[in-house]
Amino acid sequence: MYQATISQHDARILIEQGAQLVDVRQPHEYARSALPGSVNIPLSAIQQALKQLDKDIPVLLYCSSGQLSGTARRLLKACGFNQVHNLGSRSNFTASEQNKQAGQ
Repeated sequence: MYQATISQHDARILIEQGAQLVDVRQPHEYARSALPGSVNIPLSAIQQALKQLDKDIPVLLYCSSGQLSGTARRLLKACGFNQVHNLGSRSNFTASEQNKQAGQ
């Protein structure tokens, strides 16, 4: 599993502030278990979909393991995105959200 490049706490703050949440998995995976508020841009289409993303707004990427989102992060950085983060595994973020809600 690949390491996230941002803490769950900081990711939640960025999401609350309007960050772009991007699922880089395949459409059938996205349809089955997407994070609320995310858009689906599969890794295989990320370079063709650059116009969908705003370089001035932070981008948070995730997938099943963190590997695809890590690759997408490198591609976006090479295309001039400076505020791009790998959330890592979708399940890690979901578990973090569930723990947060249970503690409220």
